[in-house]
Amino acid sequence: MFQALFNSLSGLFSFSRSLDTVSNNVANMNTPGFRGGDSFFSNVANGNGSQIVDEGMRTKPGDTRNTDTFTNLAIDGTGFFVLRDTSGNYYYTRAGEFRFVEGILTDTATGYEVMAFDPTTHELGTVRQDQYQLLLPEKTTKVVLQGDLSTNASDPIIDNVKVYDIAGQVHNLTLKLHCTDTPVPGQGAAVTYTVTVWEGENKLAEGTPPYTIGFSATGSVDVTKNKFSAPLTFLGTAMSVEFNFGEGINTGVQRLGTSTVVTIKSADGHSLLTAKEENMSFDADGILQVKYSDTEKRSGPQIALARFRSEGELKMVGGRLIEGSGGDAPELGRPNGNGFGRIEGGRLEGSNVDLTLEFADMIIIQRGYQASSRVMTVSNEMIEQLYNSTRGG
Repeated sequence: MFQALFNSLSGLFSFSRSLDTVSNNVANMNTPGFRGGDSFFSNVANGNGSQIVDEGMRTKPGDTRNTDTFTNLAIDGTGFFVLRDTSGNYYYTRAGEFRFVEGILTDTATGYEVMAFDPTTHELGTVRQDQYQLLLPEKTTKVVLQGDLSTNASDPIIDNVKVYDIAGQVHNLTLKLHCTDTPVPGQGAAVTYTVTVWEGENKLAEGTPPYTIGFSATGSVDVTKNKFSAPLTFLGTAMSVEFNFGEGINTGVQRLGTSTVVTIKSADGHSLLTAKEENMSFDADGILQVKYSDTEKRSGPQIALARFRSEGELKMVGGRLIEGSGGDAPELGRPNGNGFGRIEGGRLEGSNVDLTLEFADMIIIQRGYQASSRVMTVSNEMIEQLYNSTRGG
């Protein structure tokens, strides 16, 4: 009888502790990245009651939802985000609720820095927004042209050819062509032009010997005379720009029309560009993508992920942080490859707590607690009855 009393008492303690786990799960059902826990019961040796021997973390991922913040990230598949505190200690989480604080991508809840692989050194480091907000000017080195040259004009003009100098200032150039054949051959004949480069009334380059552009009898550009490089000087700094008229049939500039309409197909170089947050995003590979203009884009660091050999041994610590057990060192990797999950930008993973399951567990715990309490009551009544019968003797 006395042992039954202690057995029931151990049951009360165990069920009470198990209810603590359930209550923590329910309390965190809306915590991003939270992983619910389970209490594991065990029999005490020699039938001396029950005890909670361990608490395990559920590894099933939670549902994800859309957000309006591009720095909110979710992992579709295996892996944990890697965080670093000011002392250099590393932590892991599924909660990708991040934001830029003083230009560094940071976990909102803890203030820890989010780790990523540097695009140049490939070493682990932070994601710094200030390194990608401005794109320094670049000078133009190549201009590719497209369109039609008039078959009638002996001196066609191509204007509005924009190039950028080393300081990012734009210059509107004019290419003046001169047919070397007299009279000007019509359509169906090969033609050669000499080219000079002008800015306004200033001739910048003419070449020695002259720059030449040729067209075949079919009107397509002659691949042996399709481009030239002109040395230009702006702000006292020399630069060389290649003017490319195409690579052959049906490309670039053609001599087919009755009027000259030539535009820029592509060109490098740009002025000082600024990227706003709405022009930044993380792709499925976890790489920061920055758009400065329709033609200028850059890729930044790649979010680092970690995984453990046995997720069943992981534990929740510090709210929504996760740590390994037994010295299990994590394996670092890149998203969307080698078994790691893909990144979903602008989404956030919620808790994996199933409220229906928690309610069912609460009923079981309540019934177990009630039964243990009843056993304790019966044991007490039997002991009292024994004492009473002894006094009666």
